[in-house]
Amino acid sequence: MNILVINCGSSSLKYQLINMKNEEVRAKGLVERIGIEGSRVKHTTTGKEEVIIEEPMKDHRKALELVLNALVDSNYGAIKSMDDINAVGHRVVHGGERFANSVIIDDEVMKVIEECVELAPLHNPPNIMGIEACKELMPNTPMVAVFDTAFHQTIPAENYIYPLPYEYYEKYGIRKYGFHGTSHKYVSLKAAEMMNKPIDELNIITCHLGNGASVCAVNGGKSIDTSMGFTPLEGLAMGTRTGDIDPAIIPFLMEKEDLSFDEVNKMLNKKSGVLGISGLSSDFRDLEDAANEGNERAELALNIFCNRVKEYIGAYSALMCNVDALVFTAGIGENSISIRERICDGLDCIDIRLDKKLNDVRGKEAIISKDSSSVKVIVIPTNEELMIAKDTKELVEK
Repeated sequence: MNILVINCGSSSLKYQLINMKNEEVRAKGLVERIGIEGSRVKHTTTGKEEVIIEEPMKDHRKALELVLNALVDSNYGAIKSMDDINAVGHRVVHGGERFANSVIIDDEVMKVIEECVELAPLHNPPNIMGIEACKELMPNTPMVAVFDTAFHQTIPAENYIYPLPYEYYEKYGIRKYGFHGTSHKYVSLKAAEMMNKPIDELNIITCHLGNGASVCAVNGGKSIDTSMGFTPLEGLAMGTRTGDIDPAIIPFLMEKEDLSFDEVNKMLNKKSGVLGISGLSSDFRDLEDAANEGNERAELALNIFCNRVKEYIGAYSALMCNVDALVFTAGIGENSISIRERICDGLDCIDIRLDKKLNDVRGKEAIISKDSSSVKVIVIPTNEELMIAKDTKELVEK
């Protein structure tokens, strides 16, 4: 079975064609600048050289048309015809409270995804455009929606209800939803596999650390708490996002700086985090280089980021009482040796003991804890596309 995985952004589209017989990627690519001058497709079929297709794309339908043409091209394609695509799995950011699992897309599912636009105004609209374009181009191919929020629907009410007047939850659905769910699910399952233990017997803390970052407490394979909340702004200090702050700071700054709602919203999401602290960059590689050269604010930004991660690891250790594994994933988690070391430094109090030699690894699966550590520390490259493809295959085969 060949599954096409689609991940649509507002002006971009990532895709992979995965052969589920052996879980190998047959082709993958990135469409950039949809609806903008200079749009192009960067396409690679496994075993062949990358090709770049430069062509105007006014919308996602045209982008997907070019993607499908690339997949069946006689020179650089991966399949003979579109009939070789058995199903399409779509990443959808927000499914609200309606979806605790991935679902076959029908009219009712589309209605709910559209209702969730107000909860994810930047993400759900392009997800919808991608689904509608695929339905138009591939009307007889089954399609599945895989939600970033679904994995966190097992969080109990005492962990997702905010201490606001309860009527706001009832009227507007204001609660913790959590994000990065597909990644947290994938790496927790992979960790259980690497430990050769059933997932339902394990307590795992997963750290998805990238420019956007979140930590998740996974008890018996189920999310019971996570650091992101109603929006991806809550939780860790991130590349450009504040994470947790005293909410009274917002009206204080609006008055002192004469900021509009849009201006303060942009500041919280785009100008804060390690970028705001360092005044230098939101790229952690830049910060590590600058800190090594003596830049105090870059060093401060890194320390704040790592301390926030530690705080959540400590909180979730208390929540689950016993932790079997701590997992690092995503761009920073998979590749930054020094940040993993900073985070684990001092956590021997909860029996997390990093082996510095084993920690000298980037971008591949590895157990990096000492033998004396009761908590296994593991690096696992995330693979959200494969997780989407697995969910899609399971639903379609049913």
